[in-house]
Amino acid sequence: MNARDRQALRVQLACVLDWKDAHVDFDAAVRNWPPALRSKVPKGMAYSGWQLLEHLRLAQRDIYEFCVDPEYAERHWPDDYWPSSPAPPRRDAWNRSIAAFKRDLAAIRRLAMNPKVDLFARIPHGSGQTYLRELLLVADHNAYHVGQLVLLRRALGAWGA
Repeated sequence: MNARDRQALRVQLACVLDWKDAHVDFDAAVRNWPPALRSKVPKGMAYSGWQLLEHLRLAQRDIYEFCVDPEYAERHWPDDYWPSSPAPPRRDAWNRSIAAFKRDLAAIRRLAMNPKVDLFARIPHGSGQTYLRELLLVADHNAYHVGQLVLLRRALGAWGA
């Protein structure tokens, strides 16, 4: 792959991390979520908005740390990826989680755009994963759970609130 194609791939990766073209994006899914509904788990659903939001943040952060930290330590599933309580622990936790998610997503976009990172190279401390695989994993995982946030809001009667 030539340098021009590698750059085009980087641009597409950076875009796919938060595309708004084919589905609702993260910002729209969490915007104006009524505070009283952040901890509600509708009948037939497994998680609250808080649990999905925090899972998105925790999983995305974990993937980023795996990519950039040679001292990365694998976390324990599911305890380290899902909050146990359906309610945020503090009044400001919701907004803090959103801000942290956005900061980490920006860092992941920078990683995708960094020409010093060989997207096809194996992550040195991994077990065969490449940077490209991990970036695609972030995009896929985020899109899946953002979709769950939208469904949850609809079930709560809070879509468009």
